[in-house]
Amino acid sequence: MPAHDVIDSLPPTDVHALSTDRPALAPAEPSSKARYRGLIWLVSAAFFMQALDSTIVNTAVPAIANALDVGPLSMRTALTSYVLTLAIFIPMSPWLCDRFGTRRVFGGAITVFALGSLLCGLAQTLPQLVASRIVQGLGGAALMPVGRYVLVRSIDRREFVSAMTTVATFGLLGSVFGPLLGGALVEFTNWRLIFLINVPVGIVGLLLNRNEMPEYRVEQANRFDTIGFLLFAGSSALFLMAAETVGTSGHWLSIAGYALAAVAFGALYVRHSRRTAHPVSDLSLLKVRSVWVSLAGNLFTRLGVSGMYLLLVLFLQIGCGWSPLHAGLMMVPQAIGSISVKPFIHRLLTHFGYRRLLLGNTIAVSIVLCSFALLTPETPMWIIASFVYVYGAFMSLQYTSMNTLAYVDLDVRHAAMASSMASTAQYLSMSFGIALASLLMGGFLGSHDAQGYVSAFRWSVIVLGLITLAASWVFSRLRDTRVATVTDATA
Repeated sequence: MPAHDVIDSLPPTDVHALSTDRPALAPAEPSSKARYRGLIWLVSAAFFMQALDSTIVNTAVPAIANALDVGPLSMRTALTSYVLTLAIFIPMSPWLCDRFGTRRVFGGAITVFALGSLLCGLAQTLPQLVASRIVQGLGGAALMPVGRYVLVRSIDRREFVSAMTTVATFGLLGSVFGPLLGGALVEFTNWRLIFLINVPVGIVGLLLNRNEMPEYRVEQANRFDTIGFLLFAGSSALFLMAAETVGTSGHWLSIAGYALAAVAFGALYVRHSRRTAHPVSDLSLLKVRSVWVSLAGNLFTRLGVSGMYLLLVLFLQIGCGWSPLHAGLMMVPQAIGSISVKPFIHRLLTHFGYRRLLLGNTIAVSIVLCSFALLTPETPMWIIASFVYVYGAFMSLQYTSMNTLAYVDLDVRHAAMASSMASTAQYLSMSFGIALASLLMGGFLGSHDAQGYVSAFRWSVIVLGLITLAASWVFSRLRDTRVATVTDATA
């Protein structure tokens, strides 16, 4: 796709019109990244907090399950309830921003998220933990989409990928420090601290929000699409209930009922959205090729990879007998791999374009996933670390490319809706991915001893790799969309 289809060209400079007796040109206007440095730090901190909480539980799953007297795989409800709540309530974020303003919504989201973290740290049973995770999800539902929306509104398009790379790096650090910190806290203190640590981080976020968050709102917000929201939420919840029930003996009738009801709710929402002026999720944006490819590619990719860390923790702790701290340390190579490729992502997108880069990288991710089946309890730690490093590098490239693809062809007035839909697709696929990984692990688990978990892990990652491979077909539907550089834009 030509550069001007992706990013507005800079106005040409008429050098002949310049006066020759001027001593110097006026100083250049500072870049948008420099003007909004505090905002980038704020959004980065929010992404860090959310990513930390999304992953810190993984390493602690065996310990929390033992403390709450449930099986390790039963803990998937505590994981999926959080991300499903995110997916369901994220579509409200554009309307909330229009109605109350970005600063108030973002501050409220941080407050509710910190409150949910406190409740998680005080939970005594699995149902209490699940309910507290839902409260966390209510707050977290606005953190990522509002943060992305404000960045899209504030940062120049030429610097947007670079700004998102900075934010994604902090989110990545949170996802890596999460398992590491979770393992250390479980081994040396108490698992409850893995949730309570979010409270002081939330206080710092509130202070930054007051000073750095710009205020974007409209004079008169559109009426909220309550019917559409309920239909969408019902469809999402019923799909996950069907996925959670699969594998439970004697419940096939319930599974079929949940699935059919979910499809019916989804069909009703599609019909409703076409007749509503301001739907909670504007499906008309799917007419833009880069948008629907981004959302569909996110769905299939995350369906395959979202449960990987849960499976790896179970493999290392139960199958290999590692301590929680050692299992958490194994996530550090993933961070190093992810960070090591961050400086090259914009350059790679500029050179190869979204289509070729995502197509080739998705195939590489599926191969790396399947290669984890080669690991055994006797595999040296440095080899496992090498696998995790390579996986982190490819996934860093995958996530940044997918997350920026949805915006490259859209006008700024659609930024809030696109951010909401992208985040919704991301978390829906994450909740289904965790449920799918747990289902595969449970289905392949012949015995509950160490060898049983090793064998189940091997077969599960092979199936997940094949599912991820399906996303490569989705990305093949892209046109040759490239990221324009400053040089390209002035040509």
